[in-house]
Formats: sequence, C-alpha cells, structure tokens
Amino acid sequence: MIIRRFGFVWMAAALVAAGVTGCATKKYVRTQTAPIIQHAGKLNNETAANNRRIYEVNQNAQEGIAKAQNAANTANENAQKAGQAASTAQSAANSAVNSANSLDSVVKGLDKYHQVASVSVHFAFAKAVLTPKDKEKLNHFATTDLEPAQNYILEVTGGTDWTGPRQYNDQLSEQRARTVVQYLASKYHISARRFYVIGVGKDEYVATNQTAAGRAQNRRVTVQMLTNMPSGSGNSNQTAQSSMAPE
Repeated sequence: MIIRRFGFVWMAAALVAAGVTGCATKKYVRTQTAPIIQHAGKLNNETAANNRRIYEVNQNAQEGIAKAQNAANTANENAQKAGQAASTAQSAANSAVNSANSLDSVVKGLDKYHQVASVSVHFAFAKAVLTPKDKEKLNHFATTDLEPAQNYILEVTGGTDWTGPRQYNDQLSEQRARTVVQYLASKYHISARRFYVIGVGKDEYVATNQTAAGRAQNRRVTVQMLTNMPSGSGNSNQTAQSSMAPE
C-alpha cells in the first residue's frame, strides 16, 4: 500500500516537473525569438523604404533624362532652323551678286567710273580658302576704303595659274572670287549688289606661268573699288596691293 502511494506521488511529481519544464522552454523560445522577429520586421521595413527610394531616384533620373533629351532635340531643331536660314540668306546673297565676263555689259556709264582703291590676295594651289593674313588685308581694305565710301561698286576678279583644264580653272577662279565676296559681305554688311564677280580662269595672267613664283601670283583675287564720284570728293587714290607670298 505504501509502495503504491509512493509510486503515485513520484508520478505526480514527474508530471508536474514535466509541465514546469515545458512552460519554461516555451517562455525561453519566446524570449529568444521575439527580438529576431522584431529585427526581421525592421529589416523588411528598411528594405521596403530602400526600394521606394530606389524607385523614386529611378523615376527622377528618367524624368531628368527625358527633359535633357527634349532640350537636346529642341536645340538641334533650332540649330537646323538657323542653319537653313543662314543657307537661305547665303543663297540669296549669291544670287544677288552680279556675275559677268566684264563690267561693260552690266554697268551703265562704266566710262564714268574710276578706280580709287584695290587689294589682292593669293591662294594656295587648287584652293579657295582665305588665310588669316588674307583676312587681315581684306579687313584693312574694308575699314580704310570701303566703310567711309558711299557711291562705289566692287569688281572682284579671280584667277588661276595655267595648271589643269580650262573648265576647272574657270570654276576655281570664280569660286575664289566668291570666297572674297562672302567674307566682305558677311563681316562688313556690304550689299551683294555692289559686287561684280569675274572669273577669268587661266586666260588673264598677271605673271609668267613658267616659274613657281609666277604661277603663285596668278592664283589670286583682286578687288577693285570703282566710283563715279569726281576725284578728290571721296576716297583717296591710295591702292592697297598685296605683297604677301601665297601659302
């Protein structure tokens, strides 16, 4: 009887101990896992916030790129319009320039005109490009002789050496003359109708074509300022001639 009671008591104690241990284990688990759960939740919130910021930055970047592209497109369109306008203006100026084999056929009363100033510039072989020194000479001619003048016309004669076919040289000589016209007209706002362009090719040479120095002198453009004003009432009779060797 005593043994049975003792066994019962032992079993009851075991059950109580087991229950206490189970409760303690659950409490321990909750104590240990709660901070982990809270930290995981915090990480999730931070991740979500980071994702939102990344999305916002990406949206702002896309909007910035779109605005920059629109601005670039607008600038490109404006540049194209400006280029077209400049091309149109240049075409109009070229069409207004008088072209002739001589002034006799286009200027009435040419015998009443006389030269009051002139300037010559020279070009490299097969070229129609002004050098900085050429531009300096044209600048001096324009500021000294053209700007103070009123009634005048400009005879712009382009020439070449005898190298190459006739048709090529005729075109090159006129191209050189028009290069000078374009420079003077655009920089000093001279009306295109004052210019008379004459391309003489290789026919009218000013020096021998037998030497390199002579051929260099023939690759030229000469601008003559002519006026029908009486002598002494306008520009002086000083003539600005080129002494620069072609480059």
